[in-house]
Amino acid sequence: MDRKTLTNEVLLEDAGALLAEGREVCITPKGTSMLPFIKGGRDSVTLKKLPGVEVGDIVLARLAGTRYVLHRVIKTCDGKIELMGDGNISGTEHCRPQDILGTVVLINGHKPTRGTLWRLLKPIRRYLLAIYRRIV
Repeated sequence: MDRKTLTNEVLLEDAGALLAEGREVCITPKGTSMLPFIKGGRDSVTLKKLPGVEVGDIVLARLAGTRYVLHRVIKTCDGKIELMGDGNISGTEHCRPQDILGTVVLINGHKPTRGTLWRLLKPIRRYLLAIYRRIV
């Protein structure tokens, strides 16, 4: 199988269209914002459009119309969704339910964790990530 690298704008716009049709989409994400659960350039994720999202879901969202993120839902309130990457120690993004293109249903063929313990470890995440990056 041939492998092609596309810009996020092209790839994720097309992926969003396929997800809106009810199809599943498999992509290899880039970046480090979802470490240690998703390693950019190595892991693959399968996305599917689900009727709703819950805290702990990993979602692909379109922010400000042109920026895309694959981050975990950390809070939902009054029709607003707060997202944060597992590999981030601060900073969150906000979106609306209609900005969610799809939810990760598989990571490398396995069902993703809810990340509950990892979210509770946020106060010491900086140190855990430093150790992880040194040993991996």
